[in-house]
Amino acid sequence: MAVELALAPEGLEGLAVDARELSRVFDLVLAHEGVERPCVVSVSVADDEGMRALNAEWRGIDAPTDVISLECERPDDPSLDSGEPCELGDIVLDPAYIAAQAERFGTAAADETRLLAIHGLLHLLGYDHLEDDEARVMEGLEDALLAQACGRPMAPVATTRHRGEERP
Repeated sequence: MAVELALAPEGLEGLAVDARELSRVFDLVLAHEGVERPCVVSVSVADDEGMRALNAEWRGIDAPTDVISLECERPDDPSLDSGEPCELGDIVLDPAYIAAQAERFGTAAADETRLLAIHGLLHLLGYDHLEDDEARVMEGLEDALLAQACGRPMAPVATTRHRGEERP
């Protein structure tokens, strides 16, 4: 089942991967999760200031971040007709923040972008990392899916990137 990307008018400018690669990574995650329903994911990019504003509005954290996911529908929603596409939600990525983070963690910007695409989509599918047990599950999935997406063994995600963020 191929995911349909709904891109913002400015496209994915500055992102280290293109729309085709994002679709491939999203398809891999959806297949792993057993999602057979057609899905639509809106993807856009923001600069640090735009991401700061979104993060403050949606998460109460007045700082830029790497990725924000805003959930819309779940693939298993019983109110969706059979075969009706599921509007999973929105994923917003900050290319400059991701590039700096990749350098800080010693990864390639493209691999960090793949990780955050996986991370964002897992959030849209209901995963979270607020509690330690949830974080272990989500991080384990991120590790396995990132290695599969990159086609090679990858260093484990030591901690989900958002775990260190403090709420004001």
